[in-house]
Amino acid sequence: MINFLDLDSRIKKTIDNFYIFCGHNEQMIKDSIKKIVKLSVNNDFLDLNYFEFDGVAVTYEEIINSCETLPFMSDNKVIVVYRADFLSDRTKHINKNGDTILKKLKKYSEDFPKQSILIMYYVFDNDREKISSKVKRLDKNACVVEFTKLKGVMLQNKVKEIFNEKGKNIDRTNLSFFCSEVENNMDIIKNEVDKLCCYTEGRNIEKQDILDLLPQKSDNDIFNLVDFLSQRRPERAIEVLSELIYKGEKATNILSMIERQFRIMMNLKIGMENKRGKEELAKEYRLHPFICEKMMRQCQKYTLEQIIKSEEICIETERELKSQGSNERVKLELLIIKSAMV
Repeated sequence: MINFLDLDSRIKKTIDNFYIFCGHNEQMIKDSIKKIVKLSVNNDFLDLNYFEFDGVAVTYEEIINSCETLPFMSDNKVIVVYRADFLSDRTKHINKNGDTILKKLKKYSEDFPKQSILIMYYVFDNDREKISSKVKRLDKNACVVEFTKLKGVMLQNKVKEIFNEKGKNIDRTNLSFFCSEVENNMDIIKNEVDKLCCYTEGRNIEKQDILDLLPQKSDNDIFNLVDFLSQRRPERAIEVLSELIYKGEKATNILSMIERQFRIMMNLKIGMENKRGKEELAKEYRLHPFICEKMMRQCQKYTLEQIIKSEEICIETERELKSQGSNERVKLELLIIKSAMV
């Protein structure tokens, strides 16, 4: 098992036939896939030697048929299975054929075709998720790569590259401040860089610009809290609550953010039931497409009635916080327990 920094050095020397990628940063995973494709496939015949499958619906037969077919006018071909959540330890909303795929691939990998490069990846559901036991068992059969979050100087250097690609200069002080405030996710970082570049067109980026445009960091904690509720894991949700209180968030603000999360989910759930797509919903509710997609996946764990009931619990808790002087933390913990049982 290696990290993404080791992968960059490794692919310059040799390309493996079977990769499993996992981690928080889907954009970095996609960037690494592009590097492997560029190094191994003739670009003139890319369309004939590059195949993608959705991990939710792919079958073992589709993967193997693609691997067994000879490449066309190229030494190699690349097969990518994206969002292969059956690689995770999750049990809901994953490919029903996942266990069969993994069992057969483990055996197949012992005699993998030299001309084929299979890459499967999944994205961690939240900041606390770790590499699954399924992936660990495949470490001897595949090159397993974890895409951990960049921190410190490495993060700043990567973000500086993104600003440079946009032709926008940012001084070291504001770059450091931006990296300390933005959510550590490359999809979101690229979107925030775009917004900053457009907002400050024709002038230098100032600290106030960053403060004006960046979303509150607590939003991500609230997403994780509600996600644990959807998994019926109130004990983990209470851990997130403790972190928010430790950071100095007031009980009323935390409740307001939880209520807002359920309200957005209700609107997304109604939109999904009316067959509306991610792009349309993201635009209407002013969500980043990546965030919208994550919340839509979260909505799949609830019925519309359960979301409405959770909102009602929030309203009831808000009424109690305003009318009674008892321990606010206890009331939020009770809200979490009730919401996990809807």
